[in-house]
Amino acid sequence: MADRGVDFTALPKEVRDQLAELDLELSEGDITQKGYEKKKAKLLAPYVPQIQNVDPGLQLPPGSGTNPSPNSETTPTPAPRHHRTHRSGGARDDRYRSDIHTEAVKAALAKHKEEKMALPMPTKRRSAFVQSAMDNCTPPDTSSASEDEGSLRRQAALSAMLAQSLQSSEYWINRSHQSSSTSSSASSTLSHGESKSQNQNQTQNQPSALADVLAHTRIENSVPPDVTSVTPQDRGPRVDLPASAVVRGMSRGQSRSSMLDTADGVPAHSRVSTKIQQLLNTLKRPKRPPLSEFFLDDAEEIVEVPQPDPNTPKPEGRQMVPVKGEPLGVVSNWPPALQAALARWGATQAKSPALTALDITGKPLYTLTYGKLWTRSLKLAYTLLNKLGTKNEPVLKPGDRVALVYPNSDPGMFWVAFYGCLLAEVIPVPIEVPLSRKDAGSQQIGFLLGSCGVSLALTSEVCLKGLPKTQTGEIAQFKGWPRLKWVVTDSKYLTKPSKDWQPHIPTANTDTAYIEYKASKEGTVMGVAVSKISMLTHCQALTQACNYCEGETLVNVLDFKKDMGLWHGVLTSVMNRIHTISVPYAVMKASPLSWVQRVHTHKARVALVKCRDLHWAMMAHKEQKDINLSSLRMLIVADGANPWSVSSCDAFLNVFQAHGLKPEVICPCASSPEALTVAIRRPGVRGAPLPARAILSMAGLSHGVIRVNTEDKNSALTVQDVGHVMPGALMCIVKPDGPPMLCKTDEIGEIVLHSRAGGTMYYGLPGVTKNTFEVIPVNSSGTPIGEVPFTRTGLLGFVGPGSLVFVVGKLEGLIMVSGRRHNADDLVATALAVEPVKTVYRGRIAVFSVTVFYDERIVIVAEQRPDASEEDSFQWMSRVLQAIDSIHQVGLYCLALVPANTLPKTPLGGIHVSETKQHFLEGSLHPCNILMCPHTCVTNMPKPRQKQPVGVGPASIMVGNLVAGKRIAQAAGRDLGLIEDQDLIRKHQFLSEALQLRAQTDPEHILYMLLNCKGVPVSTATCLQLHKRAEKVAAALLERGGINTGDNVVLLYPPGIDLIGSFYGCLYAGCIPVTVRPPHQQNLAATLPTVRMIIDVSKAACILTTQTLMKVLRSKEAAATVNVKTWPAIIDTDDLPRKRPPQIYKPPTPEMLAYLDFSVSTTGMLTGVKVSHAAVSALCRSIKLQCELYPSRQIAICLDPYCGLGFVLWCLSSVYSGHQSILIPPVELESSPSLWLSTLSQYKIRDTFCSYSVMELCTKGLGTQTEALKARGLNLSCVRSCVVVAEERPRLVLSQSFSKLFKDMGLSPRAVSTAFGSRVNLAICLQGTAGPDPSTVYVDMKSLRHDRVRLVERGAPQSLPLTESGTILPGVRVIIVNPETKGPLGDSHLGEIWVTSPHNASGYYTIYGEESLQADHFNARLSFGDPHTVWARTGYLGFVRRTELLDASGDRHDALFVVGSLDETLELRGLRYHPIDIETSVSRSHRSIAESAVFTWTNLLVVVAELSGSEQEALDLVPLVTNVVLDEHHLIVGVVVIVDPGVIPINSRGEKQRMHLRDSFLADQLDPIYVAYNM
Repeated sequence: MADRGVDFTALPKEVRDQLAELDLELSEGDITQKGYEKKKAKLLAPYVPQIQNVDPGLQLPPGSGTNPSPNSETTPTPAPRHHRTHRSGGARDDRYRSDIHTEAVKAALAKHKEEKMALPMPTKRRSAFVQSAMDNCTPPDTSSASEDEGSLRRQAALSAMLAQSLQSSEYWINRSHQSSSTSSSASSTLSHGESKSQNQNQTQNQPSALADVLAHTRIENSVPPDVTSVTPQDRGPRVDLPASAVVRGMSRGQSRSSMLDTADGVPAHSRVSTKIQQLLNTLKRPKRPPLSEFFLDDAEEIVEVPQPDPNTPKPEGRQMVPVKGEPLGVVSNWPPALQAALARWGATQAKSPALTALDITGKPLYTLTYGKLWTRSLKLAYTLLNKLGTKNEPVLKPGDRVALVYPNSDPGMFWVAFYGCLLAEVIPVPIEVPLSRKDAGSQQIGFLLGSCGVSLALTSEVCLKGLPKTQTGEIAQFKGWPRLKWVVTDSKYLTKPSKDWQPHIPTANTDTAYIEYKASKEGTVMGVAVSKISMLTHCQALTQACNYCEGETLVNVLDFKKDMGLWHGVLTSVMNRIHTISVPYAVMKASPLSWVQRVHTHKARVALVKCRDLHWAMMAHKEQKDINLSSLRMLIVADGANPWSVSSCDAFLNVFQAHGLKPEVICPCASSPEALTVAIRRPGVRGAPLPARAILSMAGLSHGVIRVNTEDKNSALTVQDVGHVMPGALMCIVKPDGPPMLCKTDEIGEIVLHSRAGGTMYYGLPGVTKNTFEVIPVNSSGTPIGEVPFTRTGLLGFVGPGSLVFVVGKLEGLIMVSGRRHNADDLVATALAVEPVKTVYRGRIAVFSVTVFYDERIVIVAEQRPDASEEDSFQWMSRVLQAIDSIHQVGLYCLALVPANTLPKTPLGGIHVSETKQHFLEGSLHPCNILMCPHTCVTNMPKPRQKQPVGVGPASIMVGNLVAGKRIAQAAGRDLGLIEDQDLIRKHQFLSEALQLRAQTDPEHILYMLLNCKGVPVSTATCLQLHKRAEKVAAALLERGGINTGDNVVLLYPPGIDLIGSFYGCLYAGCIPVTVRPPHQQNLAATLPTVRMIIDVSKAACILTTQTLMKVLRSKEAAATVNVKTWPAIIDTDDLPRKRPPQIYKPPTPEMLAYLDFSVSTTGMLTGVKVSHAAVSALCRSIKLQCELYPSRQIAICLDPYCGLGFVLWCLSSVYSGHQSILIPPVELESSPSLWLSTLSQYKIRDTFCSYSVMELCTKGLGTQTEALKARGLNLSCVRSCVVVAEERPRLVLSQSFSKLFKDMGLSPRAVSTAFGSRVNLAICLQGTAGPDPSTVYVDMKSLRHDRVRLVERGAPQSLPLTESGTILPGVRVIIVNPETKGPLGDSHLGEIWVTSPHNASGYYTIYGEESLQADHFNARLSFGDPHTVWARTGYLGFVRRTELLDASGDRHDALFVVGSLDETLELRGLRYHPIDIETSVSRSHRSIAESAVFTWTNLLVVVAELSGSEQEALDLVPLVTNVVLDEHHLIVGVVVIVDPGVIPINSRGEKQRMHLRDSFLADQLDPIYVAYNM
């Protein structure tokens, strides 16, 4: 403790600088904690004042006592009192309690602390999971600990906590950024009482770093705080350092607004980027297992099986020899059948007690004698066989199966029913009482009843009353159950048998006696049939092994319907005339000591318990002083096969040895539903040595071999034996998977058993039976070891010295992760050993695996205590990760905490694991906290692709890019020149001339009609009206604006005819129009800056607009967003005087600019392209030919008229071709979704144009109204072509659902098609009237990521349907080019689409922020092939494929398929991904995802999902999204953001604005419901 009394302010400056440097090194991880301590001590050595005669080791750190005062700089503290030797267990579930293990976990965590994991905490919106700030501040409950322990614990806690948290300034930085705006109270760094019993000396050797930071930590509470739960509200921990001692590593954390450099040097102020930075830092740590080498096959990635590690331990022993149990003794008076034993005792020992049942308080309720049991069972047997049906048609015949439905509190009724069935020779099937119609697993019980053919259920009157009923009072039909008749078996309803009736009691044979249910790992419930001879033999074997004597007393705490509870407590006990005292589960909850009291009161010789009962009794033993357990000769621990039972047994013995419990009476045993009892420890002899324990290495176990743990005591498993094999049985250990090959002696395998006393089959399921009940083990050469069949027990274990059996786990709890085995119970134990367990309930934790990306992934789900704060939970979760990583060397995939009492329960209160897994996979678990770690545990990812450098040159045609014989991928529309256009317009190169001509020759012809939301024409424009309007605007421009020829003029109008008039007005005046979408009046802050930007970039000389919009531009609200004083001149064109311009401008050459087309791309780029007069005429002509447009035709347009093809169709096309355009502003559809379709029907429109957003509006908005529309007479059979105008890959699913939805209204499925345009050429494809229908192909998504096209069949896995983007327009030629080499590609190869045509744009007007990039977009040339043609690069990836169809000229048709924009693609792991593909998968993963969007940030994939369901589903989406992206795209999601519907910005074309979304996310403006950072 070098710096104990150092005054930092007095240190020389260079020493302070060196200290600061050291702190920085530590926080950056450049130096270990130990190195840091050493260097720091050396630096401070000269300045440390020595305290006289005191051992330096005893100088306590300031504030390490129980109550540091608020400004305890150097307060001396009293030494704590000594720790009491006896510690109460706290609320720990001792099934998994093991002090050794807890210490191991602590050690493992301490090791991790040095590496310092700074996990970014998830961000959660408060409303989603309301918890008042007060809850988060309640001090932890230390009531379970003794007084002294409380104080000592606090001190130890403080020291442990500080050791953990003050090692690096990074800790503070992370914290101060985490105290996020979304959580109302950031919990303090002092975590609650982390280590319970650290010794005093540990406190003294704390690293010195903590002292100096502690000295400067103001704990902001006025009272002397209890350090175990200091929670300063609403702020991160404050570190007030003296001004002179500035520690450089800390300055970042001090001021919230200081800039943090992110990975690519982007300054980011936001909390989000800090967290992502933290996440990146965490992910930079090396993964544990080295990535095994993967190779890429040319056809597809292959996930290679990791190469076996040469150091993997291998079994070295010889092959095991089958182990024989002692022979089953022959006893002369053993009954020929179990019923015979009952008959004998009922006759000879009628007064002898058979069963005592307890009430809810633990007091005896009634005692059933053997006489009563016999007579009642007899009555029931008689009633079942003779009184249920008629004499000729009895309901039950011997051999029928009957369900027994009795509550656990009523053993007497159950005994009578069970023995009644045996006497009637019907087969009892005991099941749990169904509590509700939808119990966890009730469907599976239905499967059991079905497979057993049960149609009758026996129950008691009380139980029947409690069953759920329908309104009519009948018993509800349970989910998945067959129809049942219910029979009440209370005595008053039974008939006394007639004098001459005797039950038939044959000698035990192989017929089935009873069926016991068993749930498999997947949750299916099957019935194990036990034959009469097996039942009898099993009772004999248990009697011999346990040495039962007639007339003994046995206390049974287990469920009497199945397993040990049934075998010992119902069957063997009757065989030996034992008096059973049945303690129901409910009593145990109310008074946990009741079973111990029963043993004491009745001087019981045998008790039958589980570890949980030992644990509960131990917890409560203080209440009862005078208990004596010396009468016990055998304490049977039913779940003694659980490896964690050893600690419960030890602890119980520890407490109760003082009460007369003898160590040798504890008898753990192993059982399985199929093989019944497998092994049991025989009661020991006084003074004989107790059996040894096996201390095994967990690493060895994970490879299936037995290695005594020597090296690292942290990862050891201590196992106790379960005694010897049962009498008369033969046991082998075989490999758990593959053929049943005998294991070697040092190998873990599945225990298989051959015995007459086991189950015989799964009733009604012969297929599954064979694999389990008829296994013949083979030796290493594959030859069977004998004839006799063995039964699989589902237990994993080995045979130790002296033929003792050891069990290390169950097959159903086995999780295989990358070839290593882990046991669910072991993982639970490790999780529960992570202190402090204030966060979760000990008994309520489930561990299972899910298969994701070709391997099993471990998931842990636990119930969170209601008083646990976010911070505590997160802290606990991150420590569980570290502990499991350290001890089991395996990564956790997901750790979820759910609210208390929400996990599905089994009837006896345990957790229904398979149902929990089902909920997890369906997304109905509703966690309140979740931590996913795919980055750390998915280690079988393919290696990132290395792109090969591509050589360019003519040689590439022969090799490489073009395979010889393949045609070059190019396609062309019809030729424009050869088609004679008879129309007059042909002579006019300029649209302005065309309008003048139309005004002269056909003045009254209506060109435009604008509809409002009711479908009423609000304004129309004839050729003359439009011409006059254009003249007025031109005159105003020339007069008022002082405009010069060639000036840019911004047109700011709502969609309508004013916009068209002003456009032609600009052409008449010689100005260049720029159409701009007007700002949204309700959302100026978001929309006005774009308007401003276009005005600034286009250097507009003036703005033409309407009166209303003019007011908006000058309003106060606008002034808040932009500077309204610097607008160019604004001309309101609403009431212009009737003036004509002096003359109408005619451009000198067609190459002059006609207008500018500005558009914001989906990547957030604003681009303006220059469109010349020649291009305008060529484009209009091309569209006219493709769609056969003439003055007599009518078309309907439902598009935004501001850019691209939408603008061309709205403003230019009609004037050129003379057809009438009905204009429907898409905005109107929001209030009246059917407007567009009813217009088509009313005007019998043949050709219509819309956008994807319009189509989506109709599909979603009218989905339920199709019948009503049909009734109104809506008919779409007139529509010949409905073209979606888009600049993206065609949305096949949307257009198909639209076609399907309106098919009944006559819409031809062939009518719907798409157009495709880009910035460099506004219209490349447009499905016109001529030409074949668009074709659809299926491509392989894996190949697409490698920039290859591989065509597959429909329905192939990983296939993606692509549809052709319409026919290529006349005059257009496209070619597919490799974007890197600029060489042409072959047919069906993926590359960039290049285009040449007379209507290509002439160039960018200007590009905001990226002026240099664009030089070659408009004048690119191929690197070989045809070097003369000038092409424009569209920036889209696609391919051309020659189809079998013929086009209009009779040649084979070349189809162009657009795959997606190059700018939008995500380059991840060397592969190219299209966001839409990932989004499609994400949206499919859960029903509540309305929309999703993905983007990358510093190589992390961020998924934003809109949640349409309730907020409690938010966290369900996180694992599902992660799973689906990993499985289908082989990518690990870095961040999952759950937001409200409508948050993802979408532009007017219906395209997602992913870059805007990304910016809002990084600027922390999304107000997300939840943000999960995947580790």
